[in-house]
Amino acid sequence: MDKLILVAGGGGFIGGALVAKLRELGHTRIRSVDIKPTSEWYQVFDDVENVVADLKEKAACEAACRDAHEVYNLAADMGGMGFIENNKALCMLSVLINTHLLQAAQQAGTVNRFFYASSACVYNADKQTNEDVVALKEEDAYPAMPEDGYGWEKLFCERMCRHFREDYGLTTRVARFHNVYGPLGTWDGGREKAPAAMCRKVITAKETGNHDMEIWGDGKQTRSFMYIDDCIEGILKITHSDILEPINLGSNELVTINGLVDIVENIADIKLDRHYKLDAPKGVNGRNSDNTMIKELLGWEPGIRLADGMKLTYDWIHGEYLKKHGSGVAG
Repeated sequence: MDKLILVAGGGGFIGGALVAKLRELGHTRIRSVDIKPTSEWYQVFDDVENVVADLKEKAACEAACRDAHEVYNLAADMGGMGFIENNKALCMLSVLINTHLLQAAQQAGTVNRFFYASSACVYNADKQTNEDVVALKEEDAYPAMPEDGYGWEKLFCERMCRHFREDYGLTTRVARFHNVYGPLGTWDGGREKAPAAMCRKVITAKETGNHDMEIWGDGKQTRSFMYIDDCIEGILKITHSDILEPINLGSNELVTINGLVDIVENIADIKLDRHYKLDAPKGVNGRNSDNTMIKELLGWEPGIRLADGMKLTYDWIHGEYLKKHGSGVAG
């Protein structure tokens, strides 16, 4: 418990939750690194070594990995579909983070485990054209046709992890995240994902009395959403497992975007007038996680029900909305 753990992207939503969990488990030496000033971090802890640095720079990665026993790379420029589809070059530049972190971890000589956070955006787009999607197996990433920009960066970095394991003996583990959500996440500003966006829109409607709601796409597109606690548990299980190849980390509870709105409306006890912005970024038509492999290899899979996680998320975002706007003010 006294060996140094590096969380790259520790100022982010998932990174902050991981730091919190590591502290809860009794780890006493945690180095959290993020490019944002600490005032913008999602969670900050005084007993953690909090470092503001740009991990796209090799020297910053070398300093971050110094004396580290485990490295968790959650650092990336990313957001919801609105951000990903309009910032492809920016997303791809995150390849510098993983490249330099792998080099630094290998050269440090102290790193026992290296975890890389990949994404379901690596999966072949041809397998995600229908709302009645067949759940994606790990093998469905090839032949390669990932999400343009962000997905290509993630797929390349997966291969980089594999080759550092094969060529240099660095123990790497890779998980493909499927839509992580929960309290303390981004809920406005353009980088928020669908669960938080739906909560914000419903809350805004309820607080302002304007019951008109815009939905991106036709609302029929399907997804699965994983609550943050399941994500963190999965990260730790996968990191300390013998699983060599990238593995799905996501809920297999499939829902349409319209169904997601239904859940939030039920939580808020309100019905809204929906209209659909068909030219808005909406991603693939259907995506779900096949959890056969993770159940077989770990005897575990994400299991927090969407309705339960969304209630916790809604309550938190409602509180944040009122802090920012007050009651009855448009947001």
